[in-house]
Amino acid sequence: MTSLFDQQTQASQRYKGPTSTNVAPEAITTGFIHMKLEEDTPIFTKQKVNFAPSDRITHLCVSNELLVLAMANDVLLRIDLRRPEQPETIDLSRYTSSLRVNSLFVDPLGLHVLISLSGKSGDAELLYLARKAVKPKSASKLKGHEVTAVGWNFGNESESSTGPILLGTSRGLIFETELLLEGERVFPSGLEQYWRQVFDIGKGEHMPITGLEFHRVPGSDTYFVLVTTAQRLYQFCGSVGSVDEKPLLQQIFNNYLAMPEAYQDIPSNLKYSHLEFSYQGHRGPPKTFAWLTEPGIFYCKVIPSRALHGDTVLADSQLVRYPVPASGAPMSFVLSHFHALLLYPDHVVGVSLLNQEPVFEDIYSETYGKLVNIAKDPIKGTIWAFTEKAVFRYKVTQEERNVWKIYMEQGEFELAKQYCRDNPAHRDQVLVRQAGVFFKEKQYEQSALHYAETQCSFEEVALKFMQVREVEALKTFLKKKLEGLRPQDKTQVTMLVMWVLELCLNQLGELRDAGEVRSPRYQELQRHLSSFLEWPSVLECVRNNRSTVYELMASHGDKENLVKLTLVNKDYEKVVRQHLYENNYLDALEVLRTHGRKELFYQFAPTLMQAIPRQTVQVLIAQGRQLNPAKLLPALVTCEPQQASEAVRYLEFCVQQLGCRQQAVHNYLLSLYARLQPDQLMSYLVSQGQDASVVCYDIHYALRLCRELGLAEACVRLSALLGLWEAAVELALPVSVDLAKRTAQMPPSDDTELRRKLWLKIAKHVVGEQEDVGQAMRFLQESELLKIEDVLPFFPDFTTIDHFRDAICSSLQEYNQHIQDLKEEMEEATKSAEEIRDQIQNFRNRCAHVGVQDACEACGQALLLRAFYLFPCGHRLHSDCLLAELTPLLGAAERARLGDLQRQLVTMSGRDDTVSLGSASMSARDQVKAEIDDLVASECLYCGERMIRSIDKPFIDDEDYDRVMKDWE
Repeated sequence: MTSLFDQQTQASQRYKGPTSTNVAPEAITTGFIHMKLEEDTPIFTKQKVNFAPSDRITHLCVSNELLVLAMANDVLLRIDLRRPEQPETIDLSRYTSSLRVNSLFVDPLGLHVLISLSGKSGDAELLYLARKAVKPKSASKLKGHEVTAVGWNFGNESESSTGPILLGTSRGLIFETELLLEGERVFPSGLEQYWRQVFDIGKGEHMPITGLEFHRVPGSDTYFVLVTTAQRLYQFCGSVGSVDEKPLLQQIFNNYLAMPEAYQDIPSNLKYSHLEFSYQGHRGPPKTFAWLTEPGIFYCKVIPSRALHGDTVLADSQLVRYPVPASGAPMSFVLSHFHALLLYPDHVVGVSLLNQEPVFEDIYSETYGKLVNIAKDPIKGTIWAFTEKAVFRYKVTQEERNVWKIYMEQGEFELAKQYCRDNPAHRDQVLVRQAGVFFKEKQYEQSALHYAETQCSFEEVALKFMQVREVEALKTFLKKKLEGLRPQDKTQVTMLVMWVLELCLNQLGELRDAGEVRSPRYQELQRHLSSFLEWPSVLECVRNNRSTVYELMASHGDKENLVKLTLVNKDYEKVVRQHLYENNYLDALEVLRTHGRKELFYQFAPTLMQAIPRQTVQVLIAQGRQLNPAKLLPALVTCEPQQASEAVRYLEFCVQQLGCRQQAVHNYLLSLYARLQPDQLMSYLVSQGQDASVVCYDIHYALRLCRELGLAEACVRLSALLGLWEAAVELALPVSVDLAKRTAQMPPSDDTELRRKLWLKIAKHVVGEQEDVGQAMRFLQESELLKIEDVLPFFPDFTTIDHFRDAICSSLQEYNQHIQDLKEEMEEATKSAEEIRDQIQNFRNRCAHVGVQDACEACGQALLLRAFYLFPCGHRLHSDCLLAELTPLLGAAERARLGDLQRQLVTMSGRDDTVSLGSASMSARDQVKAEIDDLVASECLYCGERMIRSIDKPFIDDEDYDRVMKDWE
């Protein structure tokens, strides 16, 4: 057999779908131009299968690309549409001697086929054909029951078992069974793994079941079952205790045995009906439900989750009327996503499920005989129709193409947008229609939002809202348009921002004029304006057009928003100036505290210090290190005398808390102390210390200022700080002798002459001016540097010696004691000299023995191998070893001298070059060697002073530290 798709035929087909997508005349013109360059492809196109049946075709079913045909000659044809050239032929003649094929059923995956046979005498039989089997098997327990409907198990994927399924019969009985291949059965006596009647629809009456299907609610153990007869629709739902318990669904039907019948009845004179579903996927539950009845097709959505609460799973039901009532009810039909194809004896009609309008009609020629039935593959979605002599397949092409328009006409705008998301022109039409509907219903805000998303003329839309005086809607439209602009569209952005601001300010101005500043309406408008000004695009626009916006707000007299806007734009200088202009000093200070920059503090601090010094200083202190105190000095200098205490408070904070050491700051603080708080001046000077190199103020400036103000004690301390000791003592004497004494004790202790001179000045003052001999004597007792003879010239000539008797006696005693001490020192020195002469004499006669086994202290080799040094302490070192060890310990000058002597020694010859040295004679070479010995061997390397001085030298030099540490790793 050749391919089933080798031939296509064009029957008499008429496409009745909409051909124009123009906007309704009343709609505003959009920016899209609609052009149709070629005719649309019909939604449904028919292809004739290149297949010549051996006899009249009676039945056809298809699922998951498995096509099963039954012909009048009792031959069953099974075709895998993926390999159509290899059909399988199955002979049914052994089962059809007195029976005929009544119905064919294929499971969703195409793995199992059920063949229902019936006879005129009421006999009936059910045959089962597995996917890999070539011979059908009879279901013995179902003999005598004509199966008219099958509820397949959509969760089953086994090729050897059908899983639990439901069978509906011509008597209204519902059976549950599971059919297995022979090798899979537990009890090999029958095809059925189990078999049980679970319900009787007719309650004993003859009520054939025309449709039967069950599904499991995803993620639960709840099932729902839909059953149809010619006039009734039944629904069963419930939970099962265990999915492994068999029969599975009897647990659900048992709940309805004692309940009155609940069904939906549609009167019909037809002896048949037909049940169809549209699925989301082969594993998912159905999406929609359709039931063919005489009045029309009962169509609704399926919501499986409702079964969890025992409610009906069917929702949004409608009755789709047949397009040509005179034709009567169709024989059968199939569902696509949005259409139903109705099968009549000589033609097929396509009807939209959304608006019930016919979109397609296909007239069949009598050449192929009468139409028998139509079927749909639930997995692949392909549609098949067949006559007695031919098979046809319908191709569905973009059936959702006009769905958007149907939903738009019905007012289902959100659904319309979903189906035109890929076509901006269609979406624009939907938005225009939706905006127009909102406008007619006076929902102007919603209308503005939708108009803003369209390509409609901006001017026309704005004019529409202006004509009805809907300012809020106009603002909404403008804002929405603004959101859609790009950053580079600066002109359009500026225009829209200015327009919105003008509208908002005008509204606020009207309410202010009416005295409704505190009304909820005013507050709401203010919030909207503030929110609008925070938009990034608006912020940028306002920054770029700052002066224009400020002038606009000023023209409306809106100072509050002007201030807020300057804050938003961080134009704090203008805000502060505005507050200062209105004498709102506290508000200006708050702006500086909250948002101000450092330069603004420096700029406005003078004005604020004059107006509110205490609050200003508090804010300055709160800023801490963020401000430079030196730059704030101009503001502090402008303070009035009564405000200077606040300046002192800030400067004290800078000095004491921040540790400021800027000389200008300290100088001004010192000047304020000197003028306003003299008692604090000395405390400040003491805190600064007595070291002129570390004090922070200018000492000369401070001394000049204190002299001008007559602050003698401060002048004394400052003069001492400058090293002017004599002047300091002279300044201290008029104030207090005690102060002069303390000042005289300040000079360095090693400068005895200076200290003595200062004490003499004090003594002269005490004796010469006060003429108090008793106090002069006590003064001599306090000073260790003065004697009675130093102060005698200061006494008057008439002073008797009796006043000095004690002092003279004390002085003579001191001289006598001093002479005695000198004698003792001379005796000790004489004894030390004699001991040293004895030691030198003994040292000259001292000797040391060197043995062959003695070794060098540095290298450990035999000492007698080469020239060596032997020290009195007993250490022995080779000459070269000593030089190597000692050289790093020498100073730079000593190393240079040693190198020079070594070079001289190398260049000298061995001749006896002598020079006269007193009474002895020494060669120049020996002289050089002697100098080297003085440098190298004057003291022991290990016991001498050089070793002691090197105690703080590190074991590892800095330049070698990294290398040594790396070696230790």
